[in-house]
Amino acid sequence: MNPPNLTPPLQVGFWASQSRSPARVTLMQTLALILPVGAAVAVEGLLHLAALGVMLFVCISWEVGFALIRGRVLTGHSVTTALIVATMVSASVPLWQLGIAVSFGVVLSELVFGGRGFGFINSAAASLAFLAFSFPGANLTGDATWIAVATLPGAVLLISIGLLPWRTLLAALVSLIAGHFAMNGIFDPIGTAAVVFFGLVFLICDPLASAATNVGRWMTGILAGGLMVLFSATDQASIAPGSIVFAALLTSVFAPLIDHIVVMMNFRQRMGRHV
Repeated sequence: MNPPNLTPPLQVGFWASQSRSPARVTLMQTLALILPVGAAVAVEGLLHLAALGVMLFVCISWEVGFALIRGRVLTGHSVTTALIVATMVSASVPLWQLGIAVSFGVVLSELVFGGRGFGFINSAAASLAFLAFSFPGANLTGDATWIAVATLPGAVLLISIGLLPWRTLLAALVSLIAGHFAMNGIFDPIGTAAVVFFGLVFLICDPLASAATNVGRWMTGILAGGLMVLFSATDQASIAPGSIVFAALLTSVFAPLIDHIVVMMNFRQRMGRHV
Protein backbone atom coordinates (compact mmCIF):
# COMPACT_ATOMS: atom_id res chain seq x y z
CA MET A 1 0.00 0.00 0.00
CA ASN A 2 1.32 3.41 -0.93
CA PRO A 3 1.69 5.90 1.97
CA PRO A 4 -0.76 8.80 2.03
CA ASN A 5 0.25 12.04 0.41
CA LEU A 6 1.12 14.43 3.23
CA THR A 7 2.29 17.26 0.96
CA PRO A 8 0.39 20.48 1.79
CA PRO A 9 -1.69 22.02 -1.00
CA LEU A 10 -0.16 24.66 -3.22
CA GLN A 11 -0.60 28.17 -1.83
CA VAL A 12 -0.67 31.44 -3.72
CA GLY A 13 0.61 34.85 -2.75
CA PHE A 14 2.98 35.81 0.04
CA TRP A 15 2.65 32.42 1.70
CA ALA A 16 3.48 30.50 -1.47
CA SER A 17 6.52 28.23 -1.79
CA GLN A 18 8.88 28.74 1.18
CA SER A 19 7.74 32.26 2.08
CA ARG A 20 6.97 31.21 5.65
CA SER A 21 10.65 30.65 6.30
CA PRO A 22 12.10 32.53 9.29
CA ALA A 23 14.29 34.59 6.97
CA ARG A 24 11.31 35.93 5.01
CA VAL A 25 9.33 36.59 8.17
CA THR A 26 12.32 38.52 9.49
CA LEU A 27 12.47 40.53 6.27
CA MET A 28 8.83 41.61 6.51
CA GLN A 29 9.12 42.52 10.19
CA THR A 30 12.28 44.51 9.45
CA LEU A 31 10.47 46.44 6.73
CA ALA A 32 7.67 47.21 9.19
CA LEU A 33 10.23 48.55 11.68
CA ILE A 34 12.07 50.94 9.36
CA LEU A 35 9.77 53.93 9.88
CA PRO A 36 9.47 53.57 13.71
CA VAL A 37 13.25 53.28 14.03
CA GLY A 38 13.69 56.37 11.89
CA ALA A 39 11.19 58.24 14.06
CA ALA A 40 13.04 57.13 17.21
CA VAL A 41 16.32 58.46 15.81
CA ALA A 42 14.61 61.74 14.95
CA VAL A 43 13.21 62.02 18.50
CA GLU A 44 16.31 60.89 20.40
CA GLY A 45 18.97 62.37 18.12
CA LEU A 46 21.71 61.00 15.91
CA LEU A 47 23.61 59.64 18.93
CA HIS A 48 20.86 57.04 19.12
CA LEU A 49 22.39 55.45 16.04
CA ALA A 50 25.33 54.38 18.20
CA ALA A 51 22.99 52.46 20.49
CA LEU A 52 21.35 50.81 17.49
CA GLY A 53 24.73 49.87 16.05
CA VAL A 54 25.90 48.29 19.31
CA MET A 55 22.73 46.24 19.69
CA LEU A 56 22.82 45.08 16.07
CA PHE A 57 26.42 43.96 16.49
CA VAL A 58 25.71 42.09 19.73
CA CYS A 59 22.55 40.40 18.46
CA ILE A 60 24.05 39.30 15.15
CA SER A 61 27.18 38.05 16.89
CA TRP A 62 25.16 35.81 19.21
CA GLU A 63 23.08 34.48 16.33
CA VAL A 64 26.15 33.77 14.18
CA GLY A 65 27.80 31.96 17.08
CA PHE A 66 24.79 29.71 17.70
CA ALA A 67 24.37 29.07 13.96
CA LEU A 68 27.99 27.94 13.65
CA ILE A 69 27.79 25.69 16.71
CA ARG A 70 24.56 24.02 15.59
CA GLY A 71 25.32 24.01 11.89
CA ARG A 72 22.14 25.89 10.98
CA VAL A 73 21.33 28.59 8.49
CA LEU A 74 21.48 32.16 9.77
CA THR A 75 17.98 33.70 9.79
CA GLY A 76 18.91 37.18 11.01
CA HIS A 77 15.83 37.47 13.20
CA SER A 78 17.86 38.99 16.03
CA VAL A 79 18.03 42.14 13.89
CA THR A 80 14.37 42.80 14.66
CA THR A 81 15.11 42.46 18.39
CA ALA A 82 17.74 45.18 18.15
CA LEU A 83 15.41 47.44 16.15
CA ILE A 84 12.53 47.05 18.62
CA VAL A 85 14.70 47.67 21.67
CA ALA A 86 16.35 50.67 20.02
CA THR A 87 12.93 52.17 19.33
CA MET A 88 11.75 51.77 22.93
CA VAL A 89 14.81 52.94 24.89
CA SER A 90 16.07 56.40 25.62
CA ALA A 91 19.36 57.66 24.19
CA SER A 92 20.56 58.23 27.77
CA VAL A 93 20.92 54.48 28.46
CA PRO A 94 24.63 53.45 28.50
CA LEU A 95 25.72 51.28 25.61
CA TRP A 96 27.11 48.52 27.82
CA GLN A 97 23.74 48.16 29.55
CA LEU A 98 22.02 47.82 26.19
CA GLY A 99 24.52 45.19 25.11
CA ILE A 100 23.93 43.08 28.22
CA ALA A 101 20.15 43.47 27.96
CA VAL A 102 19.86 42.33 24.33
CA SER A 103 22.29 39.48 25.01
CA PHE A 104 19.99 38.25 27.77
CA GLY A 105 16.90 38.55 25.60
CA VAL A 106 18.27 37.00 22.43
CA VAL A 107 20.10 34.12 24.11
CA LEU A 108 17.78 33.08 26.93
CA SER A 109 14.41 33.65 25.27
CA GLU A 110 15.21 32.56 21.72
CA LEU A 111 18.55 31.00 20.80
CA VAL A 112 18.74 28.44 23.62
CA PHE A 113 15.37 27.10 22.49
CA GLY A 114 16.58 26.61 18.93
CA GLY A 115 15.93 30.01 17.38
CA ARG A 116 12.90 31.86 16.12
CA GLY A 117 9.70 29.82 16.34
CA PHE A 118 10.84 27.47 19.11
CA GLY A 119 10.46 29.76 22.12
CA PHE A 120 7.34 31.42 23.46
CA ILE A 121 8.59 34.79 24.76
CA ASN A 122 9.35 37.81 22.62
CA SER A 123 13.11 38.38 22.85
CA ALA A 124 12.73 42.17 22.68
CA ALA A 125 10.28 42.12 25.59
CA ALA A 126 12.70 39.96 27.58
CA SER A 127 15.54 42.39 26.81
CA LEU A 128 13.53 45.44 27.86
CA ALA A 129 12.31 43.73 31.04
CA PHE A 130 15.88 42.77 31.97
CA LEU A 131 16.98 46.35 31.34
CA ALA A 132 14.23 47.76 33.56
CA PHE A 133 14.82 45.25 36.37
CA SER A 134 18.62 45.31 36.39
CA PHE A 135 19.25 48.99 35.71
CA PRO A 136 16.57 51.17 37.39
CA GLY A 137 18.04 54.30 35.84
CA ALA A 138 17.48 53.04 32.30
CA ASN A 139 14.56 54.97 30.83
CA LEU A 140 12.15 53.68 28.22
CA THR A 141 10.77 56.04 25.60
CA GLY A 142 7.59 57.73 26.80
CA ASP A 143 7.00 60.75 24.54
CA ALA A 144 6.78 58.89 21.25
CA THR A 145 3.90 60.36 19.26
CA TRP A 146 5.80 60.22 15.97
CA ILE A 147 6.87 56.66 16.69
CA ALA A 148 3.23 55.67 17.10
CA VAL A 149 2.33 57.35 13.80
CA ALA A 150 5.26 55.68 12.04
CA THR A 151 4.14 52.30 13.37
CA LEU A 152 0.81 52.41 11.53
CA PRO A 153 2.10 51.52 8.00
CA GLY A 154 4.06 48.60 9.39
CA ALA A 155 1.04 47.36 11.32
CA VAL A 156 -1.07 47.45 8.16
CA LEU A 157 1.64 45.54 6.29
CA LEU A 158 1.92 42.83 8.95
CA ILE A 159 -1.86 42.42 9.21
CA SER A 160 -2.21 42.14 5.44
CA ILE A 161 0.28 39.26 5.25
CA GLY A 162 -0.96 37.49 8.38
CA LEU A 163 1.99 38.24 10.66
CA LEU A 164 -0.01 40.31 13.14
CA PRO A 165 -3.07 38.80 14.90
CA TRP A 166 -5.59 41.61 14.50
CA ARG A 167 -7.93 40.00 17.05
CA THR A 168 -5.29 40.39 19.75
CA LEU A 169 -4.64 43.99 18.72
CA LEU A 170 -8.32 44.97 18.70
CA ALA A 171 -9.10 43.20 21.98
CA ALA A 172 -6.11 44.80 23.69
CA LEU A 173 -7.10 48.29 22.54
CA VAL A 174 -10.71 47.87 23.71
CA SER A 175 -9.64 46.37 27.03
CA LEU A 176 -7.06 49.11 27.53
CA ILE A 177 -9.48 51.97 26.86
CA ALA A 178 -12.28 50.49 28.98
CA GLY A 179 -10.00 49.52 31.87
CA HIS A 180 -8.12 52.81 31.95
CA PHE A 181 -11.33 54.83 31.89
CA ALA A 182 -12.90 52.66 34.59
CA MET A 183 -9.93 52.99 36.96
CA ASN A 184 -9.00 56.64 36.40
CA GLY A 185 -12.17 58.23 35.07
CA ILE A 186 -10.11 59.99 32.38
CA PHE A 187 -8.45 58.86 29.18
CA ASP A 188 -5.84 60.70 27.16
CA PRO A 189 -6.01 59.14 23.68
CA ILE A 190 -3.05 61.10 22.32
CA GLY A 191 -0.66 60.39 25.18
CA THR A 192 -1.77 56.79 25.50
CA ALA A 193 -1.61 56.03 21.79
CA ALA A 194 1.86 57.55 21.63
CA VAL A 195 3.37 55.05 24.03
CA VAL A 196 1.12 52.03 23.53
CA PHE A 197 0.71 51.39 19.83
CA PHE A 198 4.29 50.40 19.02
CA GLY A 199 4.44 48.03 21.99
CA LEU A 200 1.11 46.45 21.04
CA VAL A 201 2.19 45.78 17.48
CA PHE A 202 5.72 44.48 18.03
CA LEU A 203 5.62 43.03 21.57
CA ILE A 204 2.13 41.89 22.55
CA CYS A 205 0.94 41.01 19.03
CA ASP A 206 4.08 39.14 18.08
CA PRO A 207 2.69 35.93 16.51
CA LEU A 208 5.25 33.90 18.47
CA ALA A 209 4.18 35.31 21.84
CA SER A 210 0.45 35.55 21.14
CA ALA A 211 -2.15 32.79 21.24
CA ALA A 212 -2.61 30.57 18.19
CA THR A 213 -6.39 30.02 18.38
CA ASN A 214 -8.85 32.75 17.41
CA VAL A 215 -10.66 32.63 20.76
CA GLY A 216 -7.32 32.59 22.53
CA ARG A 217 -6.25 35.72 20.65
CA TRP A 218 -9.31 37.61 21.87
CA MET A 219 -8.60 36.44 25.42
CA THR A 220 -4.89 37.31 25.36
CA GLY A 221 -5.71 40.73 23.96
CA ILE A 222 -8.14 41.39 26.79
CA LEU A 223 -5.56 40.14 29.30
CA ALA A 224 -2.80 42.32 27.83
CA GLY A 225 -4.94 45.47 27.92
CA GLY A 226 -5.98 44.80 31.51
CA LEU A 227 -2.40 44.18 32.62
CA MET A 228 -1.21 47.42 31.03
CA VAL A 229 -3.85 49.33 32.97
CA LEU A 230 -3.01 47.47 36.18
CA PHE A 231 0.72 48.12 35.91
CA SER A 232 0.08 51.80 35.15
CA ALA A 233 -2.27 52.34 38.09
CA THR A 234 -0.15 55.23 39.39
CA ASP A 235 -0.39 57.19 36.12
CA GLN A 236 -3.48 59.35 35.72
CA ALA A 237 -3.31 60.23 32.05
CA SER A 238 -1.34 57.70 30.05
CA ILE A 239 0.13 54.22 30.06
CA ALA A 240 3.67 53.79 31.38
CA PRO A 241 6.15 52.31 28.86
CA GLY A 242 7.31 49.67 31.32
CA SER A 243 3.77 48.38 31.77
CA ILE A 244 3.67 47.38 28.09
CA VAL A 245 6.83 45.32 28.48
CA PHE A 246 5.67 43.46 31.58
CA ALA A 247 2.20 42.95 30.13
CA ALA A 248 3.78 41.44 27.01
CA LEU A 249 5.87 39.05 29.12
CA LEU A 250 2.97 37.83 31.28
CA THR A 251 0.63 37.53 28.31
CA SER A 252 3.14 35.38 26.42
CA VAL A 253 3.49 33.12 29.46
CA PHE A 254 -0.27 32.60 29.73
CA ALA A 255 -0.93 32.34 25.97
CA PRO A 256 -0.09 28.59 25.72
CA LEU A 257 -2.35 27.84 28.71
CA ILE A 258 -5.18 29.86 27.18
CA ASP A 259 -4.77 28.00 23.88
CA HIS A 260 -4.81 24.67 25.73
CA ILE A 261 -8.04 25.57 27.53
CA VAL A 262 -9.68 26.67 24.27
CA VAL A 263 -8.65 23.46 22.49
CA MET A 264 -9.90 21.29 25.37
CA MET A 265 -13.24 23.11 25.45
CA ASN A 266 -13.66 22.62 21.70
CA PHE A 267 -12.75 18.94 22.06
CA ARG A 268 -15.30 18.36 24.81
CA GLN A 269 -17.95 20.24 22.87
CA ARG A 270 -17.40 18.08 19.79
CA MET A 271 -17.30 14.89 21.85
CA GLY A 272 -20.62 15.88 23.43
CA ARG A 273 -22.26 15.96 20.03
CA HIS A 274 -21.51 12.27 19.52
CA VAL A 275 -22.64 11.02 22.92
